Amino acid sequence: MSSRRGWFVVFEGLDGAGTSTQVRLLADRLRRERPDLQVAVTAEPSSGPAGALIRQVLKGRTTAVTALGQPQAFDRRALALLFAADRLDHVSCEVEPLVQAGWLVVSDRYVWSSLAYQSLDAPMEWVAHINRFAPAPDLLIVLDVAPDVGLSRVDASRPGREIFEREETLDHVAGAYREALKVLPAARACVLAGDRPVEAVAEDVWAAVRDLLT
Repeated sequence: MSSRRGWFVVFEGLDGAGTSTQVRLLADRLRRERPDLQVAVTAEPSSGPAGALIRQVLKGRTTAVTALGQPQAFDRRALALLFAADRLDHVSCEVEPLVQAGWLVVSDRYVWSSLAYQSLDAPMEWVAHINRFAPAPDLLIVLDVAPDVGLSRVDASRPGREIFEREETLDHVAGAYREALKVLPAARACVLAGDRPVEAVAEDVWAAVRDLLT
């Protein structure tokens, strides 16, 4: 086990911004060019018990029923609490143990996703409050794309859409992301134009991570 603390790098952005692609490319390059580092890739919602439930809600496979037997949508504020619970479980079981053991952990989404998406249905200050125990990452990378660009990528990559994947919704989320970066500024962050060729974005990501490591 390494005696040196590792790093926690987070990618954020709208649906279709390219976070999953850039996480994969960064991990591959780190393993290729920095074989001295141990690299772990993770994501939110996590693979934990709360994360599994969140994924079912996002896909519309888990809904709610009232005491009178009336079907209704899953409460979005309850979903925000589930995200916060999943995040603490994710940090305590996966992120922090690896970082403390010297690993470089790269996560696809973190607190800022909750601030941007869950603030559609609850005050952003409340969302920040329920996430206040989530530790700050060493580096935040935000991929900025227009909602229509993100949705076109979503449609090209898989069938169907999740509950937030509507252009009018993502228009609001894009503005909420900008506000979220003010409400919870990261000590080390970079915002990159995500509508450029994948390779160009990856080079800028590499430059930011290389600066972090040196």
